[in-house]
Amino acid sequence: MMKRRIILTSGLALGTFAVFGRRLAFGQQLTKDEVFNDKDAPFLGNPKGDVTVVEFFDYQCPYCKKAHPTVKKVIERDGNVKLVMKDWPIFGDASIFAAQAVLGAAQIGKYEIAMGALMKTKGKLTHDDIESTLTGAGLSMDEIAVAVNQHVEKISGLLDRNYAQATAFNFAGTPAYVIGSSLYPGVLDEKGLVDAIARARRG
Repeated sequence: MMKRRIILTSGLALGTFAVFGRRLAFGQQLTKDEVFNDKDAPFLGNPKGDVTVVEFFDYQCPYCKKAHPTVKKVIERDGNVKLVMKDWPIFGDASIFAAQAVLGAAQIGKYEIAMGALMKTKGKLTHDDIESTLTGAGLSMDEIAVAVNQHVEKISGLLDRNYAQATAFNFAGTPAYVIGSSLYPGVLDEKGLVDAIARARRG
């Protein structure tokens, strides 16, 4: 029952995805501020960091999940980087459900717990997998469902913007990064990420 209450909102997300797909000309006009400073996008690291790393990801993407500990380690070790996490749920209904659930958790101050739990999962996910992972992390699906439905416009709007931006950047899949004025489609290893941050600092 809980998953149906949440997934009802995915109809909005799916519908608006198609609209944004036809508005690439608008997407190409995106400014750095829109990409780096979306007030609704969750972030990790230093909110006042001198470099912002934007990551487009999907909770069903094995490369995203494998790379996440490395990305987190680099960001924490640096101490002066803001990591903006942009859900781009491209692997179907379960991906949208996962993104909505974690963004719902963000509304009740539980983003890092929810995101971290799903990033530790392996392979493809079902709705039941997502629910059991989140409840196993101590979260309440009742509370998440209420939060998603109370903030449906905010969450759907964020997913729409993320999709439009990823499309405008011509990203072919996840993970993909925007760091400084450069685009990095695909996985960045530890050295690659450190070097990209250093290049962004040099301008």
